Amino acid sequence: MRIELITTGSELLLGFTVNRHLDYVGRQLAALGLRLARHTTVADDRAEMTAVVRDAIARSDFILITGGLGPTSDDFTRDVVAELLGRPLVRDESVVAAIQERFRRRGLTMPDQVMVQALVPTGARVLPNANGTAPGLLLHEAGKTIVLLPGPPRELHPMFAQQVRPLLAGRAGFQCRVLRTTGLPESIVEQKVEPVVRGVEVGYCARPGEVDVRLIGTDVTAAEQRVREVLGDFIYGTGEERLEEIVVTMLTRAGRTVATAESCTGGQIAHRLTNVSGSSAVLLAGWVTYSNAAKMRDLGVREETLRAHGAVSEPVAREMADGARQRAGTDYALSATGIAGPTGGTPDKPVGLVYLGLATPTGTQVQRHQVAFDRETFKWYVSQCALDWLRRELLGKNAGGRLGQPAPPVTAQRPVAGRGGPTAPQGPR
Repeated sequence: MRIELITTGSELLLGFTVNRHLDYVGRQLAALGLRLARHTTVADDRAEMTAVVRDAIARSDFILITGGLGPTSDDFTRDVVAELLGRPLVRDESVVAAIQERFRRRGLTMPDQVMVQALVPTGARVLPNANGTAPGLLLHEAGKTIVLLPGPPRELHPMFAQQVRPLLAGRAGFQCRVLRTTGLPESIVEQKVEPVVRGVEVGYCARPGEVDVRLIGTDVTAAEQRVREVLGDFIYGTGEERLEEIVVTMLTRAGRTVATAESCTGGQIAHRLTNVSGSSAVLLAGWVTYSNAAKMRDLGVREETLRAHGAVSEPVAREMADGARQRAGTDYALSATGIAGPTGGTPDKPVGLVYLGLATPTGTQVQRHQVAFDRETFKWYVSQCALDWLRRELLGKNAGGRLGQPAPPVTAQRPVAGRGGPTAPQGPR
Protein backbone atom coordinates (compact mmCIF):
# COMPACT_ATOMS: atom_id res chain seq x y z
CA MET A 1 0.00 0.00 0.00
CA ARG A 2 1.34 3.40 -1.03
CA ILE A 3 0.85 6.03 1.70
CA GLU A 4 1.32 9.75 1.23
CA LEU A 5 1.36 12.64 3.70
CA ILE A 6 0.47 16.23 2.81
CA THR A 7 1.08 18.92 5.41
CA THR A 8 -0.49 22.31 4.75
CA GLY A 9 0.28 25.82 5.98
CA SER A 10 2.42 28.73 4.83
CA GLU A 11 3.83 29.00 8.34
CA LEU A 12 5.59 25.68 7.81
CA LEU A 13 7.34 26.84 4.65
CA LEU A 14 8.21 30.24 6.14
CA GLY A 15 9.84 28.56 9.12
CA PHE A 16 7.59 30.17 11.74
CA THR A 17 6.32 26.74 12.81
CA VAL A 18 8.43 23.57 12.96
CA ASN A 19 6.81 20.78 10.96
CA ARG A 20 6.77 17.84 13.37
CA HIS A 21 4.04 15.88 11.62
CA LEU A 22 6.42 13.97 9.36
CA ASP A 23 8.44 12.43 12.18
CA TYR A 24 5.31 11.62 14.19
CA VAL A 25 3.37 10.04 11.34
CA GLY A 26 6.48 8.26 10.05
CA ARG A 27 7.14 6.64 13.43
CA GLN A 28 3.52 5.65 13.86
CA LEU A 29 3.47 3.98 10.48
CA ALA A 30 6.79 2.22 11.04
CA ALA A 31 5.40 0.71 14.23
CA LEU A 32 2.65 -0.78 12.07
CA GLY A 33 5.12 -2.14 9.51
CA LEU A 34 4.29 0.59 6.98
CA ARG A 35 6.17 3.53 5.56
CA LEU A 36 5.49 6.77 3.76
CA ALA A 37 6.13 6.84 0.02
CA ARG A 38 6.04 10.63 -0.19
CA HIS A 39 5.64 13.75 1.96
CA THR A 40 4.73 17.17 0.57
CA THR A 41 4.30 20.50 2.35
CA VAL A 42 2.12 23.02 0.56
CA ALA A 43 1.44 26.70 1.30
CA ASP A 44 -1.97 28.22 1.91
CA ASP A 45 -2.55 28.63 -1.79
CA ARG A 46 -5.71 27.09 -3.22
CA ALA A 47 -4.29 26.40 -6.67
CA GLU A 48 -1.10 24.82 -5.28
CA MET A 49 -3.04 22.71 -2.82
CA THR A 50 -5.44 21.55 -5.51
CA ALA A 51 -2.57 20.41 -7.70
CA VAL A 52 -0.77 18.63 -4.86
CA VAL A 53 -3.88 16.80 -3.63
CA ARG A 54 -4.94 15.83 -7.15
CA ASP A 55 -1.53 14.27 -7.85
CA ALA A 56 -1.52 12.45 -4.52
CA ILE A 57 -4.91 10.89 -5.16
CA ALA A 58 -3.75 9.73 -8.57
CA ARG A 59 -0.62 7.94 -7.36
CA SER A 60 -1.29 6.80 -3.76
CA ASP A 61 -3.70 4.45 -1.99
CA PHE A 62 -3.88 6.23 1.37
CA ILE A 63 -3.56 10.02 1.59
CA LEU A 64 -3.29 11.82 4.92
CA ILE A 65 -3.72 15.61 4.81
CA THR A 66 -3.06 17.72 7.91
CA GLY A 67 -4.08 21.30 8.60
CA GLY A 68 -6.45 23.77 6.98
CA LEU A 69 -9.64 22.58 8.71
CA GLY A 70 -10.13 25.59 10.98
CA PRO A 71 -12.52 28.57 10.71
CA THR A 72 -10.19 31.21 9.22
CA SER A 73 -9.77 32.41 5.65
CA ASP A 74 -6.60 30.37 5.09
CA ASP A 75 -8.35 27.11 6.07
CA PHE A 76 -9.68 25.58 2.87
CA THR A 77 -8.43 21.98 2.84
CA ARG A 78 -11.95 20.55 3.11
CA ASP A 79 -13.10 22.81 0.26
CA VAL A 80 -10.29 21.69 -2.03
CA VAL A 81 -10.88 17.98 -1.36
CA ALA A 82 -14.64 18.34 -1.75
CA GLU A 83 -14.22 20.11 -5.11
CA LEU A 84 -11.72 17.54 -6.41
CA LEU A 85 -14.03 14.66 -5.52
CA GLY A 86 -17.18 16.42 -6.68
CA ARG A 87 -18.81 16.17 -3.28
CA PRO A 88 -20.87 19.15 -2.13
CA LEU A 89 -20.36 20.39 1.43
CA VAL A 90 -23.30 19.82 3.76
CA ARG A 91 -23.89 20.92 7.34
CA ASP A 92 -23.43 18.09 9.85
CA GLU A 93 -25.60 18.67 12.92
CA SER A 94 -23.52 16.37 15.13
CA VAL A 95 -20.52 18.61 14.51
CA VAL A 96 -22.64 21.70 15.20
CA ALA A 97 -23.68 20.25 18.56
CA ALA A 98 -20.12 19.31 19.46
CA ILE A 99 -18.82 22.82 18.69
CA GLN A 100 -21.63 24.47 20.66
CA GLU A 101 -21.01 22.23 23.65
CA ARG A 102 -17.29 22.97 23.62
CA PHE A 103 -17.90 26.73 23.75
CA ARG A 104 -20.57 26.28 26.42
CA ARG A 105 -18.20 24.31 28.68
CA ARG A 106 -15.53 26.98 28.34
CA GLY A 107 -17.96 29.81 28.99
CA LEU A 108 -17.13 31.56 25.71
CA THR A 109 -19.27 33.30 23.12
CA MET A 110 -19.20 31.36 19.88
CA PRO A 111 -18.35 33.36 16.71
CA ASP A 112 -20.60 32.57 13.74
CA GLN A 113 -17.57 31.81 11.54
CA VAL A 114 -16.71 28.78 13.68
CA MET A 115 -19.62 26.91 12.16
CA VAL A 116 -17.80 26.59 8.83
CA GLN A 117 -16.10 23.63 10.49
CA ALA A 118 -19.44 21.81 10.52
CA LEU A 119 -19.46 21.66 6.70
CA VAL A 120 -18.65 18.11 5.61
CA PRO A 121 -18.16 16.65 2.10
CA THR A 122 -21.13 14.48 1.14
CA GLY A 123 -20.51 10.87 2.16
CA ALA A 124 -17.56 11.67 4.45
CA ARG A 125 -17.24 10.10 7.86
CA VAL A 126 -16.69 12.58 10.68
CA LEU A 127 -13.74 11.84 12.99
CA PRO A 128 -14.50 13.44 16.39
CA ASN A 129 -11.92 15.83 17.84
CA ALA A 130 -11.89 15.83 21.65
CA ASN A 131 -9.28 18.60 21.82
CA GLY A 132 -10.54 21.15 19.31
CA THR A 133 -13.48 22.35 17.25
CA ALA A 134 -12.38 21.09 13.81
CA PRO A 135 -13.33 17.44 13.23
CA GLY A 136 -11.31 15.11 11.07
CA LEU A 137 -12.80 13.65 7.90
CA LEU A 138 -12.52 10.23 6.27
CA LEU A 139 -13.41 9.72 2.62
CA HIS A 140 -13.24 6.74 0.27
CA GLU A 141 -13.02 7.37 -3.47
CA ALA A 142 -12.40 4.81 -6.21
CA GLY A 143 -10.48 2.48 -3.91
CA LYS A 144 -8.50 5.33 -2.36
CA THR A 145 -8.69 6.47 1.28
CA ILE A 146 -8.32 10.14 2.12
CA VAL A 147 -8.03 11.31 5.72
CA LEU A 148 -8.11 14.96 6.79
CA LEU A 149 -6.84 15.83 10.28
CA PRO A 150 -6.40 19.15 12.12
CA GLY A 151 -2.89 20.62 12.20
CA PRO A 152 -2.25 21.27 15.93
CA PRO A 153 -0.28 18.30 17.34
CA ARG A 154 -2.37 18.14 20.52
CA GLU A 155 -5.37 17.44 18.29
CA LEU A 156 -3.73 15.42 15.53
CA HIS A 157 -1.79 12.96 17.68
CA PRO A 158 -4.69 11.46 19.67
CA MET A 159 -6.92 11.44 16.59
CA PHE A 160 -4.30 9.57 14.58
CA ALA A 161 -3.68 7.08 17.38
CA GLN A 162 -7.33 6.40 18.11
CA GLN A 163 -8.99 6.73 14.70
CA VAL A 164 -6.41 6.38 11.92
CA ARG A 165 -4.17 3.60 13.22
CA PRO A 166 -7.07 1.10 13.31
CA LEU A 167 -7.65 1.78 9.61
CA LEU A 168 -4.11 0.66 8.85
CA ALA A 169 -3.73 -2.19 11.31
CA GLY A 170 -3.12 -5.57 9.73
CA ARG A 171 -1.61 -4.15 6.54
CA ALA A 172 2.02 -4.49 7.59
CA GLY A 173 4.57 -4.99 4.86
CA PHE A 174 7.55 -5.45 7.20
CA GLN A 175 8.68 -5.46 10.81
CA CYS A 176 10.40 -2.40 12.25
CA ARG A 177 12.18 -2.49 15.60
CA VAL A 178 13.93 0.50 17.14
CA LEU A 179 16.43 -0.09 19.94
CA ARG A 180 17.30 3.07 21.88
CA THR A 181 20.84 3.35 23.23
CA THR A 182 22.73 5.82 25.36
CA GLY A 183 26.36 6.01 26.32
CA LEU A 184 28.01 5.32 22.97
CA PRO A 185 28.67 7.54 19.94
CA GLU A 186 27.07 6.58 16.63
CA SER A 187 30.34 5.33 15.12
CA ILE A 188 30.93 2.87 17.96
CA VAL A 189 27.32 1.65 17.85
CA GLU A 190 27.71 0.94 14.14
CA GLN A 191 31.08 -0.75 14.71
CA LYS A 192 29.46 -3.14 17.18
CA VAL A 193 26.25 -3.76 15.24
CA GLU A 194 27.33 -4.16 11.60
CA PRO A 195 29.30 -7.43 12.00
CA VAL A 196 26.39 -9.25 13.65
CA VAL A 197 23.39 -8.11 11.58
CA ARG A 198 22.42 -10.03 8.48
CA GLY A 199 19.32 -10.17 6.32
CA VAL A 200 17.73 -6.95 7.55
CA GLU A 201 17.94 -3.25 6.77
CA VAL A 202 19.85 -1.36 9.46
CA GLY A 203 19.69 2.36 10.15
CA TYR A 204 20.98 4.72 12.82
CA CYS A 205 19.64 7.98 14.21
CA ALA A 206 21.95 9.97 16.48
CA ARG A 207 20.92 12.70 18.90
CA PRO A 208 22.84 14.27 21.77
CA GLY A 209 23.56 11.50 24.23
CA GLU A 210 21.74 8.71 22.43
CA VAL A 211 21.62 6.65 19.24
CA ASP A 212 18.69 4.67 17.85
CA VAL A 213 19.34 1.43 15.99
CA ARG A 214 16.57 0.70 13.48
CA LEU A 215 16.01 -2.83 12.16
CA ILE A 216 13.66 -3.41 9.21
CA GLY A 217 12.82 -6.73 7.59
CA THR A 218 10.26 -9.46 7.22
CA ASP A 219 11.48 -10.96 10.51
CA VAL A 220 13.85 -8.99 12.76
CA THR A 221 13.72 -11.23 15.85
CA ALA A 222 17.09 -12.91 15.36
CA ALA A 223 18.81 -9.67 14.37
CA GLU A 224 17.41 -7.89 17.42
CA GLN A 225 18.76 -10.61 19.70
CA ARG A 226 22.25 -10.32 18.22
CA VAL A 227 22.19 -6.52 18.56
CA ARG A 228 21.11 -6.82 22.18
CA GLU A 229 24.00 -9.18 22.84
CA VAL A 230 26.65 -6.79 21.50
CA LEU A 231 25.19 -3.57 22.94
CA GLY A 232 24.02 -4.95 26.28
CA ASP A 233 23.13 -2.34 28.89
CA PHE A 234 23.77 0.52 26.49
CA ILE A 235 20.24 -0.27 25.25
CA TYR A 236 17.80 1.49 27.56
CA GLY A 237 14.52 1.04 25.69
CA THR A 238 12.66 0.38 22.47
CA GLY A 239 10.33 2.20 20.11
CA GLU A 240 9.53 5.67 21.41
CA GLU A 241 10.44 5.04 25.05
CA ARG A 242 12.31 7.91 26.67
CA LEU A 243 15.15 7.53 29.13
CA GLU A 244 13.24 9.43 31.81
CA GLU A 245 10.31 7.01 31.43
CA ILE A 246 12.63 4.08 31.98
CA VAL A 247 14.16 5.69 35.08
CA VAL A 248 10.76 6.49 36.60
CA THR A 249 9.57 2.94 35.93
CA MET A 250 12.70 1.45 37.51
CA LEU A 251 12.41 3.67 40.59
CA THR A 252 8.73 2.81 40.95
CA ARG A 253 9.31 -0.92 40.68
CA ALA A 254 12.17 -0.75 43.17
CA GLY A 255 10.17 1.39 45.60
CA ARG A 256 12.95 4.02 45.57
CA THR A 257 12.87 7.82 45.50
CA VAL A 258 15.10 10.58 44.14
CA ALA A 259 15.74 14.30 44.52
CA THR A 260 17.60 16.69 42.24
CA ALA A 261 19.98 19.58 42.93
CA GLU A 262 20.72 21.48 39.73
CA SER A 263 22.74 24.50 38.80
CA CYS A 264 23.95 24.58 35.19
CA THR A 265 21.05 22.42 33.93
CA GLY A 266 18.47 24.84 35.29
CA GLY A 267 16.02 22.12 36.32
CA GLN A 268 16.32 20.04 33.14
CA ILE A 269 16.74 16.77 35.05
CA ALA A 270 13.65 17.35 37.18
CA HIS A 271 11.76 18.66 34.15
CA ARG A 272 12.34 15.45 32.22
CA LEU A 273 11.33 13.28 35.17
CA THR A 274 8.14 15.26 35.78
CA ASN A 275 7.17 14.85 32.12
CA VAL A 276 6.44 11.22 33.03
CA SER A 277 3.06 10.35 34.47
CA GLY A 278 3.45 8.87 37.94
CA SER A 279 6.75 10.61 38.66
CA SER A 280 5.28 12.22 41.79
CA ALA A 281 5.68 8.86 43.51
CA VAL A 282 9.45 8.83 43.02
CA LEU A 283 10.65 12.44 42.60
CA LEU A 284 10.13 14.00 46.01
CA ALA A 285 11.92 17.34 45.60
CA GLY A 286 14.09 19.35 43.28
CA TRP A 287 16.23 22.47 43.70
CA VAL A 288 17.60 24.88 41.11
CA THR A 289 20.40 26.56 43.06
CA TYR A 290 21.95 28.82 40.47
CA SER A 291 23.77 31.10 42.90
CA ASN A 292 26.27 30.26 45.60
CA ALA A 293 23.94 31.78 48.20
CA ALA A 294 21.20 29.34 47.15
CA LYS A 295 23.59 26.40 47.25
CA MET A 296 24.49 27.26 50.83
CA ARG A 297 20.98 28.20 52.00
CA ASP A 298 18.98 25.40 50.35
CA LEU A 299 21.44 22.51 50.11
CA GLY A 300 23.90 23.14 52.92
CA VAL A 301 26.94 23.54 50.67
CA ARG A 302 29.68 24.97 52.89
CA GLU A 303 31.02 28.45 52.26
CA GLU A 304 34.58 27.23 52.74
CA THR A 305 34.04 24.60 50.04
CA LEU A 306 32.89 27.23 47.57
CA ARG A 307 35.71 29.56 48.54
CA ALA A 308 38.36 26.87 48.17
CA HIS A 309 37.15 25.13 45.02
CA GLY A 310 34.57 27.32 43.27
CA ALA A 311 30.99 26.40 42.42
CA VAL A 312 32.03 24.20 39.48
CA SER A 313 33.99 21.52 41.30
CA GLU A 314 33.87 17.97 42.55
CA PRO A 315 33.43 18.91 46.24
CA VAL A 316 30.48 21.20 45.49
CA ALA A 317 28.76 18.59 43.32
CA ARG A 318 29.20 16.13 46.18
CA GLU A 319 27.79 18.46 48.80
CA MET A 320 24.87 19.41 46.55
CA ALA A 321 23.90 15.75 46.10
CA ASP A 322 24.36 14.97 49.80
CA GLY A 323 22.34 18.03 50.81
CA ALA A 324 19.47 17.22 48.46
CA ARG A 325 19.28 13.61 49.61
CA GLN A 326 19.34 14.56 53.29
CA ARG A 327 16.79 17.36 53.01
CA ALA A 328 14.36 15.43 50.80
CA GLY A 329 14.79 12.14 52.66
CA THR A 330 15.20 10.19 49.43
CA ASP A 331 17.12 7.07 48.47
CA TYR A 332 19.01 8.89 45.70
CA ALA A 333 19.90 12.42 44.71
CA LEU A 334 21.42 13.78 41.51
CA SER A 335 23.37 17.02 41.31
CA ALA A 336 24.82 19.04 38.44
CA THR A 337 27.13 22.05 38.44
CA GLY A 338 29.04 23.33 35.43
CA ILE A 339 29.75 26.04 32.88
CA ALA A 340 27.21 25.98 30.06
CA GLY A 341 28.84 28.81 28.11
CA PRO A 342 29.46 30.33 25.71
CA THR A 343 31.06 32.67 28.29
CA GLY A 344 32.31 32.14 31.82
CA GLY A 345 35.14 29.70 31.21
CA THR A 346 38.74 29.97 32.42
CA PRO A 347 41.91 28.04 31.48
CA ASP A 348 41.44 25.85 34.54
CA LYS A 349 37.67 25.53 34.14
CA PRO A 350 36.76 25.78 30.46
CA VAL A 351 33.29 26.15 29.00
CA GLY A 352 31.57 22.78 28.96
CA LEU A 353 33.07 21.54 32.23
CA VAL A 354 30.47 19.87 34.42
CA TYR A 355 30.43 17.79 37.57
CA LEU A 356 27.61 15.37 38.33
CA GLY A 357 26.93 13.95 41.77
CA LEU A 358 24.98 10.82 42.69
CA ALA A 359 24.17 10.29 46.36
CA THR A 360 23.02 6.77 47.25
CA PRO A 361 22.34 4.82 50.45
CA THR A 362 25.92 3.51 50.31
CA GLY A 363 27.82 6.70 49.49
CA THR A 364 28.24 9.57 47.06
CA GLN A 365 30.14 9.60 43.79
CA VAL A 366 31.04 12.37 41.37
CA GLN A 367 31.65 12.33 37.62
CA ARG A 368 33.59 14.93 35.65
CA HIS A 369 32.51 15.63 32.06
CA GLN A 370 33.75 17.99 29.36
CA VAL A 371 30.86 18.78 27.03
CA ALA A 372 31.22 20.52 23.66
CA PHE A 373 27.73 21.74 22.81
CA ASP A 374 25.72 24.94 22.58
CA ARG A 375 24.03 26.03 25.80
CA GLU A 376 20.65 24.38 25.25
CA THR A 377 22.14 21.10 24.00
CA PHE A 378 24.59 21.18 26.91
CA LYS A 379 21.70 21.16 29.38
CA TRP A 380 20.01 18.26 27.60
CA TYR A 381 23.19 16.20 27.30
CA VAL A 382 24.12 16.69 30.95
CA SER A 383 20.63 15.65 32.01
CA GLN A 384 21.04 12.57 29.81
CA CYS A 385 24.30 11.70 31.57
CA ALA A 386 22.66 12.12 34.97
CA LEU A 387 19.59 10.03 34.18
CA ASP A 388 21.66 7.26 32.61
CA TRP A 389 23.93 7.20 35.64
CA LEU A 390 20.90 6.68 37.88
CA ARG A 391 19.57 4.02 35.50
CA ARG A 392 22.82 2.10 35.73
CA GLU A 393 22.86 2.47 39.51
CA LEU A 394 19.38 0.93 39.61
CA LEU A 395 20.60 -1.87 37.35
CA GLY A 396 23.46 -2.47 39.74
CA LYS A 397 25.94 -1.75 36.95
CA ASN A 398 27.21 1.73 37.72
CA ALA A 399 29.91 2.37 35.11
CA GLY A 400 30.60 6.05 35.87
CA GLY A 401 32.47 8.37 33.53
CA ARG A 402 31.70 10.23 30.36
CA LEU A 403 29.08 8.87 28.01
CA GLY A 404 30.80 6.72 25.44
CA GLN A 405 34.10 6.69 27.33
CA PRO A 406 33.56 4.95 30.69
CA ALA A 407 35.96 6.01 33.41
CA PRO A 408 36.04 5.54 37.18
CA PRO A 409 34.05 8.23 39.01
CA VAL A 410 35.64 10.41 41.69
CA THR A 411 34.97 8.50 44.89
CA ALA A 412 36.95 10.34 47.59
CA GLN A 413 34.76 10.79 50.65
CA ARG A 414 36.42 14.09 51.56
CA PRO A 415 36.70 17.07 49.20
CA VAL A 416 39.68 16.65 46.91
CA ALA A 417 42.13 19.44 46.28
CA GLY A 418 40.92 21.71 43.53
CA ARG A 419 41.90 24.83 41.72
CA GLY A 420 40.26 28.20 41.86
CA GLY A 421 40.07 29.76 45.29
CA PRO A 422 38.23 33.02 45.97
CA THR A 423 38.50 34.15 42.34
CA ALA A 424 37.01 30.92 40.93
CA PRO A 425 33.69 31.17 39.04
CA GLN A 426 30.88 31.85 41.50
CA GLY A 427 28.22 29.85 39.75
CA PRO A 428 27.22 28.43 36.38
CA ARG A 429 27.69 30.67 33.37
